[in-house]
Amino acid sequence: MTRLDRAVGAVIGSAAGDALGAPYEFGAAGELTARGAEMAGGGGWDPGEATDDTQMAVLVAESLLECRGLEPPDVFGRFQRWAAGQPKDIGLQTEDVLTNGKSWELAAALHFQINARAAGNGSLMRAATSAVYFAPAGRERTMDAARRIAALTHGDRAAWEGTAILHELVRVALEGADPLAALPATLAAVHPDHRERYARVLAPDWHPELATEFNGAVWPCLGSAVWALRTTSGYAEAVRAAVDLGGDTDTVAAVTGALAGARYGQGAVPEHWTAALHVPLPGFGDRVLDADDLRTLAQRLALADSR
Repeated sequence: MTRLDRAVGAVIGSAAGDALGAPYEFGAAGELTARGAEMAGGGGWDPGEATDDTQMAVLVAESLLECRGLEPPDVFGRFQRWAAGQPKDIGLQTEDVLTNGKSWELAAALHFQINARAAGNGSLMRAATSAVYFAPAGRERTMDAARRIAALTHGDRAAWEGTAILHELVRVALEGADPLAALPATLAAVHPDHRERYARVLAPDWHPELATEFNGAVWPCLGSAVWALRTTSGYAEAVRAAVDLGGDTDTVAAVTGALAGARYGQGAVPEHWTAALHVPLPGFGDRVLDADDLRTLAQRLALADSR
């Protein structure tokens, strides 16, 4: 399995997880297994339709490629255009940040200052593409880039650190190494104020039932994705386990899909999932990306020079 195959797996795997989990969002645990319906649509989503998780990931990817690197004002502008296009789903915090009229440097910080809570999983959910792009730059740079992208919509450093961890775990997986074995070194690179809390949810004995917050928060979302990877032996099994946790199923499955796709490669993503997969881009005309478009995008990200 090549690095390029793993990179495509991370992007396709995240999008497929997103679309698989979308119809079960905010449902009870075990619904996917009970209903046995995969990529069948529901809950306002068409069969195989990806949500805001993948839509924002695509916008990040296209900005990185067109700007030949991270230009935060450009990413933020694309997010604003997307939000103005009335997507089917957008997080309350993300919507406020993108529509409060403030500049890219101030919008998220102002939201956090007023609300004092901004540790949702909205920056984690869109990180598959940027993780692939920045992986060749090494641990320090990929984690720093994750923090900067997360900060565009999330003023709480907890969200920055969770996204940084995901970036690094994907980087390790793309190299063909075990991301679970890299957790101690990754945690050592986390900001000291947030290290202990992440160490708790990423520990081998942690289970999603031990979460103290809804999995729409960044800590249990990332912890659940790592748990799904740790307790299964293949891409589809991991993503199904993530969806069966219930709650914020699309995002937990998108994060799990990024990790599992990077570990097992694009060939592990079931064909009947990718056949229906499509990503509308509200605010950008009638653009809809299919699985082949996502593969091409992933290849471009993997082959770009981010160093």
